[in-house]
Amino acid sequence: MIPAQVYCFPEAVPYARAVTLQESLVAQRIQDRIPDTVLLLQHPPVITLGRRGRREHLLASPGQLEAAGVELHLSARGGDVTFHGPGQWVLYPILKLSAREMGTHGYLHALEEIALQTAAAFGIPAFRREGKAGAWCEQGKFAAIGFKFTRWVSWHGLSLNVRPDLRGFDLIHGCGLVGEPVTSFQAVLQADCPEMPAAAEVLLAKTAAVLQRQLTPRDPAGLPGN
Repeated sequence: MIPAQVYCFPEAVPYARAVTLQESLVAQRIQDRIPDTVLLLQHPPVITLGRRGRREHLLASPGQLEAAGVELHLSARGGDVTFHGPGQWVLYPILKLSAREMGTHGYLHALEEIALQTAAAFGIPAFRREGKAGAWCEQGKFAAIGFKFTRWVSWHGLSLNVRPDLRGFDLIHGCGLVGEPVTSFQAVLQADCPEMPAAAEVLLAKTAAVLQRQLTPRDPAGLPGN
């Protein structure tokens, strides 16, 4: 297991703040000033357009988004358009990888595996779909993936719908998949849905196991700007 640190944020982190924080951590990781680092957080309502994002997959006008309290941001990550909001855990692994450890496809597979194993731990049978990034169950897609490598350091990552307001996904064609249902642990499990801290505990355990990192918890208050 490779030593790593993890920061789990108790409050929602604005998307722009999370990007700035990741950029700083990526630069430090490239220079070996910090170990591999994982951020786990929630965002206030926001729609992000990845590098392949197409505005026709955004179904609301800027005025409608503002009225709904939803921000819109362009993102350096791969993928199309997605929604983030409270009740959704977002996992940002900042890992220095080598081609011998895993390449782009291997890393995508690993993030999908984290989502699949987390769902299975709560009794949700889940699966991949060939040619499409993410994780699905019978009721729809519950995890989205979009990441970036900078000098073989990963950032951005995985979002997992635990108990978000799914109406946010009505504002987009999620990941550019027209007509595809989006679901959550709460929609599937109803009263048996885990609370956010319980879901975080399992998600981080699966992250550690799949990515082969020994995660040491750190206090987010110790990060610059917090």
